[in-house]
Amino acid sequence: MQPVSSKHVLQSIFRAYDIRGVVNETITPEVVRLLGRAIGSTARKQGQQAIITARDGRWSGPLLMSELQKGLRETGCDVIDIGQVPSPVLYFATCTLKARSGVVLTASHNPENYNGLKIILDKKSLFGASITALYTQIQEGAFVSGEGRYQRVDILEDYLDCIVKNVRIKRRLRVVVDCGNGVAGIVAPVLLRRLGCEVIKLFCEVDGRFPNHCPDPSIPENLADLIRTVVQQQADLGLALDGDGDRLGVVTNKGEIIWPDRQLMCYAIDVLSRNPGALIIYDVKSTSQLATLIAQHGGTSFMWKSGHSIMKTKLEETGALLAGEMSGHIFFKERWYGFDDGFYTAARLLEIIAKERKTSSEIFAALPNRISTPELKLAIPEEKKFHFMHMLEKELHFPEATINKIDGVRVEFSDGWGLIRASNTGPYLVLRFEADTQEALQRIQNLFAKRLLALDPQLTLLF
Repeated sequence: MQPVSSKHVLQSIFRAYDIRGVVNETITPEVVRLLGRAIGSTARKQGQQAIITARDGRWSGPLLMSELQKGLRETGCDVIDIGQVPSPVLYFATCTLKARSGVVLTASHNPENYNGLKIILDKKSLFGASITALYTQIQEGAFVSGEGRYQRVDILEDYLDCIVKNVRIKRRLRVVVDCGNGVAGIVAPVLLRRLGCEVIKLFCEVDGRFPNHCPDPSIPENLADLIRTVVQQQADLGLALDGDGDRLGVVTNKGEIIWPDRQLMCYAIDVLSRNPGALIIYDVKSTSQLATLIAQHGGTSFMWKSGHSIMKTKLEETGALLAGEMSGHIFFKERWYGFDDGFYTAARLLEIIAKERKTSSEIFAALPNRISTPELKLAIPEEKKFHFMHMLEKELHFPEATINKIDGVRVEFSDGWGLIRASNTGPYLVLRFEADTQEALQRIQNLFAKRLLALDPQLTLLF
């Protein structure tokens, strides 16, 4: 393979909290090898000798993984290869093996022609300036050299055993699980059976083309098969995993979608029952009712930026026992390691449900609720989205509301709120709305639509 010039490594693949691009366009074998050299050099400078590697089920994975491992070993880093496993298994490995650093080759929920890297060095997820520094390092050619060793390690059984020992489900539950043909399919059915559940599988065969639907449980259309099967099979619960298994979608026995911010309410009540006063973090896309509920149950809360690496770092900084995002990343520090893990989150939810004599629908119906939208994605060219947000922030003026700009713009009215922020994983803006009534929701959406169309009349709005 011919060496690739650093000029072929585009800055656009270096996102806020990981690296992602289109295979054979911005993510090529040569580029991934250079990324391996940059990551390995950074690790060596931090005193890290070994790096654990894993990949999801994408068709581009085997070749790109080979080049990533070559790049890492060229810096003198030893590679511990744990194979094709979900991201949480790699995170688990960095917490339980001697090696404290890892790279998982994945593009999560993105379409099949994408791939990327999630990076952990010395048990810290890289994001922001740490990601940007890899680009700078490649441009400067500032690599260390060496000859690292290769080792293959199987850790999946240890991961499964650890969850089974950690969680107790008091009664047998009937569960439908949809893995969307992602790598989660090699873990979810096995784990659920070991926990004592009756399991009905949907799309659990790993197929990197994602032939049935995109493995993104944040989009309602992707849950249609799960909802139908749960109702038809009279299941207790439906679970959906994303492409690399670090996010969870939930459907009740009645086929109702429970968005992750309302899931977080359930987990918060459970954690606070054993840990009065605990801190719980949620992201800017989450319901405003979380803060009230957490306070009512004796806890404290904190709203923070979206992003799995950003949220994980904030959890460690603050000592919070639980954190969650509207996208489905949930982080348990109580009884677990603090990384986002769709499988462990599912196990904790099943534990909670099995304790009750109520159905999953009844359990969630008892929690506060408002009228809200799911995440709405507004397509916009990658190179324009951050500039558009900068212009919008200058134009948004609501004297009757409170404006929060920690991540995009969240406008809080007395009867609801609206949010718009630039996605860090794709070419779109993310919006969400919540209100006390349908009329209030429509009013807030209209206010946002007016400001958006004033900046760009050609936008196609989804509300």
